[in-house]
Amino acid sequence: MNGLDWAVLIAYFGVMVAIGVWSHKRVDNVSDFFTAGGKMPWWLSGISHHMSGYSAVMFTGYAGIAYTYGVTSFITWSFPIALGIAIGAKLFAPRINRLRSRLHVASPLEYLKNRYNLKTQQALAWSGMLLKIVDVGAKWAAIATLLSVFTGVSLNQGILITGVITAIYCTIGGLWADALTELGQFIIQLLAGVAMFVAVVAKLGPYGGFFGVWDEPELDGHAKPLVGPYGTVFLLAFLFIKLFEYNGGMLNQAQRYMATANAREATRSARLSAVLWLVWPLVLFFPMWMSPLLVDAKKPDGSDSYALMTEQLLPHGLLGLVIVGFFSHTMAMCSSDANAIAAVFTRDVAPVLSKRARAWTDHAGLIAARLTTVVFLALSMAVATQVNSPAFKDIITVVIKWVAGLMGPIAIPMMLGLLRPFRRSGPTAALTSWALGLLTFWLVNYPIHWNVDGGVPLQYQVSIPLAVSLILYIAIGYFKPEDTPERDALIERINTDDDDSASAVLPTQAEPAAPKTVT
Repeated sequence: MNGLDWAVLIAYFGVMVAIGVWSHKRVDNVSDFFTAGGKMPWWLSGISHHMSGYSAVMFTGYAGIAYTYGVTSFITWSFPIALGIAIGAKLFAPRINRLRSRLHVASPLEYLKNRYNLKTQQALAWSGMLLKIVDVGAKWAAIATLLSVFTGVSLNQGILITGVITAIYCTIGGLWADALTELGQFIIQLLAGVAMFVAVVAKLGPYGGFFGVWDEPELDGHAKPLVGPYGTVFLLAFLFIKLFEYNGGMLNQAQRYMATANAREATRSARLSAVLWLVWPLVLFFPMWMSPLLVDAKKPDGSDSYALMTEQLLPHGLLGLVIVGFFSHTMAMCSSDANAIAAVFTRDVAPVLSKRARAWTDHAGLIAARLTTVVFLALSMAVATQVNSPAFKDIITVVIKWVAGLMGPIAIPMMLGLLRPFRRSGPTAALTSWALGLLTFWLVNYPIHWNVDGGVPLQYQVSIPLAVSLILYIAIGYFKPEDTPERDALIERINTDDDDSASAVLPTQAEPAAPKTVT
């Protein structure tokens, strides 16, 4: 990096902070801070939903998979996400929006107290928060790894720089700041991604051009959709995981649906995000697929290949823009996660821990939300310094094995609890599927050692906890139904779609109103 690249990077940080300060004017209460008061346009929500699903792991961990295996990086990652969001556009997005517009909740988990009981809500809230700390820690480690390649700063210094800048704007402006910065970040990464794509295509002439390049020996097997540890079982498991995760199971995407004016707008938001997930990653991944022709990765997993390629192919200024693109993805995801976890803590956890929290005014609740955001970011930054330790192994291990493996047990009770066909599944089904799913994750990853490549294959590490939780949730609901008139009324309130343009209100959360007659 030279002075021009640094100027681009510093200007980007300045703009992000400025957006946060401007967004501060739009935040008057907790609802504004966590759900934008239900006033976010569908297109902004859709772009924000898309951007909050990315991080620098795309340019490190998944760049390594693309460097080693090729097209399977798209087939087993962004394609399942796009398909999962497209399915969720009708299945989950409108129902999650009705949590805000009809139940007047500000946290995606707030409805669980009435859908199941307080114990279930607290179990999912605490486990979700702890998982998010680890997840976001991996994202900080990824962007710090890239920053160290380009600037030479240490990993801990990189984590501190990105974490502090993110804390400033998302703490001040809440979800509005997140969404508006993500819009700016989308534009930046669009320019950066296209620049990198054009630079790589220009280098392919000696290798047969855009289509002939696949015959090169360095790209042997790169055109195959499923290779290595990323087989059919992994793809199917990832599709189910991403269906839950990117439609609200990881909380931050749920907020984007809640922030729109009504269920119809939430559906449009999800469809836009699905299209972006289907198309845009192809532009980002193509240079990564070609990277074995252009660079020799220094790391065994190839996670530094994209950064090395960027240094070699782009002039100064554009190099700075691509680095800003790395930051934009990571800061978008981490800030949205911080806002979601702050919502869960202040709305779901704090009132259980403290009587004073139950009586917070709007002003006190807003202060608590901002403090919680800062604390969450600080904890995730502390975890980031340990991502490469033996406990976690590396960045991609955290993202694929830990986050994907633990997502099912946490998300299944939350997401399926929204749907009518699962109304018989109550607290027993939710808690049992959650607890035994987590236990299964621990068993297949640590005590059990199958004699396959020295351990349990990755596809089973990811799929078995999900399958156990899903089967238990459905089976227990069938054999031990716990549906009550109150729970049925709440589910009907979320599922009826005849008045989505209005903000239908329950009298109280504790006593759901009788459902409308549905013909």
